[in-house]
Amino acid sequence: MPPSSPGYRFDPDRPRKRERRPHPDLVGKDEVAERGVAGLDSVLDRLLAERPWAVGMALGELGRRWDDVVGERLAAECTPVALEDGALTVRASSAAWAAQLRFLAREVAAQANQVLGREAVREVRVSVDPGSVGS
Repeated sequence: MPPSSPGYRFDPDRPRKRERRPHPDLVGKDEVAERGVAGLDSVLDRLLAERPWAVGMALGELGRRWDDVVGERLAAECTPVALEDGALTVRASSAAWAAQLRFLAREVAAQANQVLGREAVREVRVSVDPGSVGS
């Protein structure tokens, strides 16, 4: 008989249908690990380690700190647009700026890796698109 039915009486000796478990934050870490419950921080760490997230985070970090990678003047003339399999693609505003970037490709890769704190960039590819760069 459901609790909302007339005539229902609570019986403390009656077995419950489902065992209630305490919230993971209220139990010890050993019990959480034993039950296989993951905390939000470990879930986020796993998500960020997966390729699409990791690459997107790296490219976003390079975009935010692009002045630190190539310098203020060059940053005004180019922008990072992709990072795939260790290849950083940079879009330049003109052929002249693209040539400058190609000349500095090793330094750009080294600076990008320093900014990221890991070896994520192995090569720099440059394309030209005059309408996509600058402010």
